[in-house]
Amino acid sequence: MVDLLQTAAVPPGNRHDGPGSLSNIKGKKSSKKSRARRGKQSRKRRNKRKRNNRTPPPILPPEAEEGNIEYKLKLVNPTQYRFEHLATQLKWRLQEGRGEAVYQIGVEDNGLLVGLTEADMKGSLKTLKRMAEKVGADITLLREREVDYGLDRNIRKIAEVLVRKVPDDQQFLDLRVAVLGNVDSGKSTLLGVLTQGELDNGRGRARLNLFRHLHEIQTGRTSSISFEILGFNSKGEVVNYSESRTAEEICESSSKMITFIDLAGHHKYLKTTVFGLTSYCPDFAMLVVSANTGIAGTTREHLGLAMALKVPIFIVVSKVDLCSRGTVERTVRQLERVLKQPGCNKIPMVVMNPDDAVTAAQQFTQSACITPIFTLSSVSGESLDLLKVFLNILPPLSNSKEQEELMQQLTEFQVDEIYSVPDVGTVVGGTLYSGVCREGERLVVGPTEEGRFLRLKVGSIQRNRSACRVLKAGQAATLALGNFDRSLLRKGMVMVSPKMNPTICCQFEAAIVLLFHAKTFRRGSQVTVHVGNVRQTATVECLHGKDELRTGERAVVRFRFIKHPEYLRLSAKLLFREGVTKGIGHVTRLLPQDQNLNHDQNLQDY
Repeated sequence: MVDLLQTAAVPPGNRHDGPGSLSNIKGKKSSKKSRARRGKQSRKRRNKRKRNNRTPPPILPPEAEEGNIEYKLKLVNPTQYRFEHLATQLKWRLQEGRGEAVYQIGVEDNGLLVGLTEADMKGSLKTLKRMAEKVGADITLLREREVDYGLDRNIRKIAEVLVRKVPDDQQFLDLRVAVLGNVDSGKSTLLGVLTQGELDNGRGRARLNLFRHLHEIQTGRTSSISFEILGFNSKGEVVNYSESRTAEEICESSSKMITFIDLAGHHKYLKTTVFGLTSYCPDFAMLVVSANTGIAGTTREHLGLAMALKVPIFIVVSKVDLCSRGTVERTVRQLERVLKQPGCNKIPMVVMNPDDAVTAAQQFTQSACITPIFTLSSVSGESLDLLKVFLNILPPLSNSKEQEELMQQLTEFQVDEIYSVPDVGTVVGGTLYSGVCREGERLVVGPTEEGRFLRLKVGSIQRNRSACRVLKAGQAATLALGNFDRSLLRKGMVMVSPKMNPTICCQFEAAIVLLFHAKTFRRGSQVTVHVGNVRQTATVECLHGKDELRTGERAVVRFRFIKHPEYLRLSAKLLFREGVTKGIGHVTRLLPQDQNLNHDQNLQDY
């Protein structure tokens, strides 16, 4: 009764009519019409958005006139005249890349990725192969990619091809890679696996051939600088000691050579590591981090040194076979956080597949911010091939024009190592900074403690352990000096052309940044200064405009060498340290010795 009264009391407009009521039927019809209308309108909006928001054609940066990268839309059945022109163009690109060039097929000059059909791509690659054969080179297909415009079209692809010159007269492309990382991170083991071609047994067998001293074999820790070579032939195949090759055979078979500079990881050998970074002028640095320990020990310090000296760095996370995938990912995240910090400002790029390795190698040299990260194992061989792909494609930092300019200058060879070899005599090892050095050439070496230079004659030249007649700027080698007295030589000297009037100094000024000091840096402080292959203790004579420096501050500082004068170059990078004190900078002014005599008086016959 109550329910009925309540129902009767509700006004007609507010009643809840039953499912079969007239008002409900009308409401259903109207709602169906409105839903249909809304659906039609939304479909129209979606179609309009599709028309307006079609995926724009992918695009690369416009083709540069200089450099070793060439864009070609199509290379199908060229005329003889056109073919000769294309071959000449390829020769120019190879010269720009010092023996390497990269061709992007199916790309317009403005960088638009048009793509080619399968038949056109096959014909273009065939023509490119003919061009390469004409100039004495081989081609390697790096990757093919489909071009997707979001439309129903035939499948079109672009191809990325590496063209590499076949070696002649030992003029292969040589890149130097400094190997950094904390002690026990697996640096020497990784180099042993790469250069010997055999995986490690998990107990460090692969590194035994790299050690130079008995105590290194006993402790498993590198204390000196050693050099190892890894070659790639014109087809991009690895050339190493796996087939019982000698160093001479590796050099003869390789179009590209990677020289690894294995540096010490322990903190007590830091001066050796700094000397390797400053003296041997590495093109790149490889920081090895153990997956199970992460960023520990000298890892941050080595990263900071490479960045201070502006050496491009890539990272290898080793020993992934010893820990879980979660631990590896945690180490990678830790590295990414460090690289993104304001002091680094790097963009980490984790390499997961061959396509990533190709992209990383190209972007690594084009952008100073990109930092590739590899995760691999020297025991199981996991992802080891990705590192080899990366090293194979890695282009040089300097182009042919810069190389030619250095070669036009007078000869300057910096002495990094000194040996006595039976039946050969005194041998010096180092890097030719500028000019060209030939067998039988007469040079002067110095400065001595009195600031003089001594005449000498270059005997034979060896580059990567094989005989070489001509040494060009930027190349490292050993020079035999015959019966020249070894006691007159020291690390840090230079061998220069007699035509050069080298400026030697006991004092110099440098613009520096004090990276860290426990207290204050002031006049009278003594630090070990590293400038190129020069390493000597120096005293701070004065700080221009300031009485003292604290961490993070800048100033122009005058240094005085304690023992003997040195040969320095203006604008040379400088690094100084003493205990926890560290700083970087560049040479701004040289203060020659007051007692310098004229050039002829400074030269002495040995």
